[in-house]
Amino acid sequence: MQLKDKVIIVTGGGQGLGRAMGEYLAGKGARLALVDLNQEKLDEAVAACKAAGGDARAYTCNVADEAQVTHMVAQVAGDFGALNGLVNNAGILRDGLTVKVKDGQLSTLSLAQWQAVIDVNLTGVFLCTREVAAKMIELKQEGAIVNISSISRAGNMGQANYSAAKAGVAADTVVWAKELARYGIRVAGVAPGFIETEMTAGMKPEALEKMTAGIPLKRMGKPVEIAHSVAYIFENDYYTGRILELDGGLRL
Repeated sequence: MQLKDKVIIVTGGGQGLGRAMGEYLAGKGARLALVDLNQEKLDEAVAACKAAGGDARAYTCNVADEAQVTHMVAQVAGDFGALNGLVNNAGILRDGLTVKVKDGQLSTLSLAQWQAVIDVNLTGVFLCTREVAAKMIELKQEGAIVNISSISRAGNMGQANYSAAKAGVAADTVVWAKELARYGIRVAGVAPGFIETEMTAGMKPEALEKMTAGIPLKRMGKPVEIAHSVAYIFENDYYTGRILELDGGLRL
């Protein structure tokens, strides 16, 4: 579909990858509903999207809360008068080994650490997809839903919770592509590798160097490169049910 004047929700749209996606889509004339919990970051992202050439509005919402998601989607559809797409980008990290012994002391990954990541990164994707798809069908509008998975979906040490959630997102992308195709709704995903974000910027230089050395292209990806892939999925009407891996060749 052509992105000009299309209404697209981007969760986690206040910063990092979400903001980069919003700006990129805005540059193609899309109308953005940016969803996040940080109002200040949201306001900055909205201004950046408008400067890039598209309309944008801010919505505070916890994607793991069913009532909030239902209200947010209805509000977006009411405000814009249409709904054509969704980027499920919101996510959190609560890393840790499932079981760890250090200096003779045993510790474990808490249920709270596990559940928090599953709630936001998997249940949140389910809730947003369900509500957006239902609203698009109700409004008789076709479009696409793009899920942000991760290279960690293959299993990454210290990320039992995150890996499980991102693997679930990848699996459900296929499920939803099959279920929603009859309504003219495509569902696909992007699985980023290591990307230059606020999160990686806070790492120790030696750790960053070691991580980058293992990537065949010898560099981390840029947020705009992920945004470009998301736009490609929206614009290519024959792309559905697949995960586009963007990791610089790391997972060969």
